[in-house]
Amino acid sequence: MLTVKKIAKIIDHTILKPNATSLEITKACNECKKYGFGMIAINSAQVKFCKEQLKGTGIHVGAAISFPLGQTTLETKLFETKNSIDNGCDEIDYVINIGELKNGNIKYIEEEMEAMVDLCRDRNIISKAILENCYLEKNEIIELCKIALKIKPDFIKTSTGFGISGAKIEDVKLMKSIVKDEVGIKAAGGIRDLNTFLEMIDAGATRIGTTSSIKIIKEYRNSKGIQK
Repeated sequence: MLTVKKIAKIIDHTILKPNATSLEITKACNECKKYGFGMIAINSAQVKFCKEQLKGTGIHVGAAISFPLGQTTLETKLFETKNSIDNGCDEIDYVINIGELKNGNIKYIEEEMEAMVDLCRDRNIISKAILENCYLEKNEIIELCKIALKIKPDFIKTSTGFGISGAKIEDVKLMKSIVKDEVGIKAAGGIRDLNTFLEMIDAGATRIGTTSSIKIIKEYRNSKGIQK
């Protein structure tokens, strides 16, 4: 049964806009502490700052790697990942090389995922591979899910939230039908209310990335008659 606390732990409280100031990042960290969100999702430049802000809380710091396009070399992604881990991050959300997938270079995508997941696993860091489904055909999503089932990142993720569309219920259901319970599913992009949040969970998502975290918590409290 979902509770306010359980909902908060599922949420990656997100502030990834390029013009976010230190004051806004601090505010987001304070919101994580107030509401008990599981993770703050930020660009890698803010990892050290957020780690200090959230010290001792148990709230994870998540770094977005090669964000939002995925169009950097594997070596660059690995360097950014290592740097983020050294700066204190607990989780990595990296964008796959969508161009190579579109080229039909499945071998590259598999090797990229394996290298990223192995690095995270070696450093005891949670790994999430962002598929950016809005640019993919159904058969490409299926292929990526099969690769994930083999390599086993901790999560596969629907979207960056910066593409032409965000998470879709049918995509989450498709992803879940392939990876089952072997790989977690993170839905992100366009999840702005409690109803959409619950639909994503029912479809199989086990983590939600959103900038509407507080609104979702408040809507749930109101729906249950919880005053605080």
